[in-house]
Amino acid sequence: MVVTEELADELPVEAVEAAKSRAATLLLAFRHGNQLAFDQELDLLFEEQAEREVSTLLVWIAAEAVRKAYAPAVGDRVLRALARRAPSDTAAVMVDENTADAARLLEAVGAGDVAAVRAVVASTADTTYLLGGLLQAVAMMLPLLPEGEAEEIAAELRRRHAGRTAHVPEARHPRPSDR
Repeated sequence: MVVTEELADELPVEAVEAAKSRAATLLLAFRHGNQLAFDQELDLLFEEQAEREVSTLLVWIAAEAVRKAYAPAVGDRVLRALARRAPSDTAAVMVDENTADAARLLEAVGAGDVAAVRAVVASTADTTYLLGGLLQAVAMMLPLLPEGEAEEIAAELRRRHAGRTAHVPEARHPRPSDR
């Protein structure tokens, strides 16, 4: 049996797990470029003055990632290169799949509720899941489009992707009601 003692300045195990979760949220927001979620989480940390704990855990997470990805000598070179390239402003920046509420986002967009849209985006650090939910919603809506509309949308997207800005008249597909 292993006996451990908690030091005076040491975080209790529950606090460590909570801080790991917050650190992961912060890292995902940064990785996926969700500035709103990153800023919101950072503001909460500053209010609670938990920066030291989360900073320690971010360093631990980064050290573990480097340890698993690189041999020790290579890992040190990678870290040195990162330190040399560190931007002067590091405030710019996503969490868990369960927080990505695409349905709530869709409802907020439908209602024209800009504040609700911002709240959904800010509360979803890992926007990859949110975008996945939106993609699923679009796929579910496609069969509801009138015949030919999906093809017209695809043609417009292809034109935009190709960089053409001029409007090109399209051949319209007859709708069932036009036949």
